[in-house]
Amino acid sequence: MFRIIVVLEGCPPPACEEEPNMMRRSDNYLPVPGEEKNLDMDFVNTKARNESIPMKTLYADDGSPLYSRLGPYFSDGQRRVDYVLAYHIQKPSSVRRQSSKFSDNNFMRRLRRSLSMRSSRAPLQPKEDPEIAAQEQRTDYHEDDKRFRREEFEENLLETGLELEKDEGSKIPGIGFLKIHAPWNVLCREAEFMKLKMPTKKVYDVKQGSNVVEKIRLFIHKVTAPLHPKVDTNRPQSIKSLSHPFSREKQHLFDLSDRDKFFDSKTRSSIVYEVLKRTRCTRAKYSMGITSLLANGVYTSAYPLHEGDIEGVNAEPNDRKLLYEEWASYSVFYKYQPIGLIRKYFGEKIGLYFAWLGVYTQMLIPAAIVGVIVFLYGCATVDDNIPSMEICDPRNNITMCPLCDHACSYWKLVTACGTARASHLFDNPATVFFSIFMALWAVLFMEHWKRRQMRLNYVWDLTGFGEEEEDHNRAEYEFRVMQKTLKQEHSTQKGEKVKLTCTDRLPAYLTTVVMMGFMITVTFAIVFGVILYRISIKAALHMSTYPAARSNIRATVKTTAAIINLIVIIILDEIYAAIARWLTTLEVPKTDKSFEERLIFKTFILKFVNAFTPIVYLAFFRGRLVGRPGNYLYVLGSYRMEECAHAGCLMELCIQLCITMLGKQLIQNNLFEIGIPKLKKLLRRRKSDFDSKQEEELNDTLKRYEKDHLLGPFVGLSPEYMEMIIQFGMVTLFVASFPLAPLFALLNNIIEIRLDAKKFIMEVRRPIAAKAKDIGIWYNLLRGLSKVAVIVNAFVISFTSDFIPRLVYLYMYSPDGTMHGFVNHTLSYFNVSDFQPGTDPLQPMHLGYTVETCRYKDYREPPWSSTPYELSKEFWAILAARLAFVIVFQNVVMLMSDFVDWLIPDIPKDISLQMHKEKILMVELFMKEEQGKRLAARDNHNQDNCTSPPSTNQSLSQPRSRPILHANCS
Repeated sequence: MFRIIVVLEGCPPPACEEEPNMMRRSDNYLPVPGEEKNLDMDFVNTKARNESIPMKTLYADDGSPLYSRLGPYFSDGQRRVDYVLAYHIQKPSSVRRQSSKFSDNNFMRRLRRSLSMRSSRAPLQPKEDPEIAAQEQRTDYHEDDKRFRREEFEENLLETGLELEKDEGSKIPGIGFLKIHAPWNVLCREAEFMKLKMPTKKVYDVKQGSNVVEKIRLFIHKVTAPLHPKVDTNRPQSIKSLSHPFSREKQHLFDLSDRDKFFDSKTRSSIVYEVLKRTRCTRAKYSMGITSLLANGVYTSAYPLHEGDIEGVNAEPNDRKLLYEEWASYSVFYKYQPIGLIRKYFGEKIGLYFAWLGVYTQMLIPAAIVGVIVFLYGCATVDDNIPSMEICDPRNNITMCPLCDHACSYWKLVTACGTARASHLFDNPATVFFSIFMALWAVLFMEHWKRRQMRLNYVWDLTGFGEEEEDHNRAEYEFRVMQKTLKQEHSTQKGEKVKLTCTDRLPAYLTTVVMMGFMITVTFAIVFGVILYRISIKAALHMSTYPAARSNIRATVKTTAAIINLIVIIILDEIYAAIARWLTTLEVPKTDKSFEERLIFKTFILKFVNAFTPIVYLAFFRGRLVGRPGNYLYVLGSYRMEECAHAGCLMELCIQLCITMLGKQLIQNNLFEIGIPKLKKLLRRRKSDFDSKQEEELNDTLKRYEKDHLLGPFVGLSPEYMEMIIQFGMVTLFVASFPLAPLFALLNNIIEIRLDAKKFIMEVRRPIAAKAKDIGIWYNLLRGLSKVAVIVNAFVISFTSDFIPRLVYLYMYSPDGTMHGFVNHTLSYFNVSDFQPGTDPLQPMHLGYTVETCRYKDYREPPWSSTPYELSKEFWAILAARLAFVIVFQNVVMLMSDFVDWLIPDIPKDISLQMHKEKILMVELFMKEEQGKRLAARDNHNQDNCTSPPSTNQSLSQPRSRPILHANCS
């Protein structure tokens, strides 16, 4: 069976140079002058206009293709496939129209017929209004209507100069493919429209810095040479091409010796995507672009192609394979990322994400080392900690009040020995230093990233890139504008532009506010439910007759509650992500950038509240809304609010942080990303009629665009960024209670980088290469979290830990200037006769004596005081010290942070000098070009004067002020 190739009209490659003015187009393309699509013209005119490929040259004598059918090329094996659109085919393969054999005489006539049909396998349909057909059949987009829109869209693509080829005989049943190729003239035109910076012939030496800095840099580079990926570079790093926005009038400035490589694959696909976004279907009631066509199912998917295979017999050397070997493999986890190659293959936006992730991971190394040192310090000094030694000393014989009403009995303080010793691992003087260190670390990280970002902007020629580039309207916005236009068709003045206003979006905004409030309330309610679980399960375990259940009640309750919180957080994260997207869609943002920013903000608020609400409760509320024995605070009638252990709530906060952080990283980030794709692949294999070997053989015969169609769609970078932002919050916000958080984050990120790399290389379609000069709204979120972290850690140290009470006791109440007697100082007395009826212990502990008073942790007056059970003066002294510490800590740390921010310049000095040098070289280049033009023009003028001297009559009638010199002509 012969394959019909749709070959497009367009000027040959040199036309871009010869007639640059003829190639300019408006946003809504008009037919190319002199190239109108007259399908009824005779063969001679058609042949003169088209660069056609005779069908017989595509096949050998035995009928096999002359060129590889598996590569990313058209059937001629020469034109590269820059983009692919996939769509559903209604007709089964059994009824496809069989093409008769072509002869040389009737080939062009059949080709013209194929152009008018737009598909060699679909019968001609009557050209009726698709809207009327849709109303009659009560379906918005019937298959015929979709085909009609595809035909119109493809005709408009032809008018832009793109070249198309259809493949409806693929091995994926029910799917047809439209392959798109951008010829040289289209690439030139669009590169000029998009102001793409391309390297010129001019190269210059890059000076890295002063001699000392250069020597240090070279020394570090040699030492870390084994850590650099083995990625070949055609040009040394000390040499850089001078880049300039592409212009067809100045093509002589650029190195066009190899046109096939001048525009790389990511640039070609982004150019085609730009054309697809601007091309419209206008025969319907409203204009439809590629986004609208995808949203309405006219096309099912659109994607650029990966460059080649990674493994197998057909795997030739390519950038994708190199990225897999030097980036996506777990065996190179210790190496730097090939950021330059990532940017070359995926574009600047994805390159910046992985560069940021690499900087963040590198900065976690010193934080993890210091955190481990702080933890080891706690381990080393646990035996010297006097308060924990007093708790563990059985000679003190301190009887504590019951932890719950009626079911719980009195208990000995010595039983809390293990918890007290464990709390010292995280609640020691070193944690205060670590909190200050992490606050400064966050500032250093932000400054380091800004400098790294500026360096990448310089290397990637993004210094002049701005956000003023046109951002096209979204399909949903255009649809809503169309609906509003139809409603106001008679009231709107002619020529007045219709757009959506805040009034139009008011119902969506109100829905967003109500739903966001409701979701946050749901989070609070679930946390409150976990609190009730802890209260009730603690009472149930105390009443249990099973010895194992009663042996370690606190650890059981803490761990199970933390696991429940983790499960709820993971489930709600998925729900909140879907709700945030739905709410953002309701608001109908105008552009993709606006949609992305609104979606990120909503998702971040919901996920942040979801992840940190249980932690905030443990850090700042638990144990402070309890009351006292005889006058406890109750919720829902009979549930007594839970209190902290004697060593404080810091240990429980640490357990919650540890389980949440490790659980989210292990289950949500890694297991889901690894397990779900493998599960989908397993289910796809089970549904398939082939075994694994047959499927592998079939996969080897698939073409590149068919293989990529089987991959998952690229869903954006927002989920990847969101994982890291939440992790950054875990690392910085409550680091005073969990010094090992940076270590766990570091281990996770080492795996995360390679996991994301493997996903981008192997499991998802190649994304569109998008330009970006920074990480956008994510930087603002990081900066906000680093500021909030200072305040949160100040409150954790001051109110959650015992750091301030110990200082106050040491310097105000200690009789000998040591910590001896601190435990007794923190415990108040309670007369058991003051229990409310029904709350006293049901089974009092048999100690051989009657319990008259019990102790509880608080600063209150004893029962024999004139003001029994009132807050003591020690409480107010400690509260004042705590508030003073928060104010001093916050201001000192923020002042130090601002000083570091001011001290480190955002732009490295050598980059600033190189950017200035680039401007000077660019001016010199254009001055030389202008000077050359003047000399050429003067030479041409003199040559004209030699060959065509003025006539005598003309000289007499028009006397010149200067004599005409002929002596210079030779």
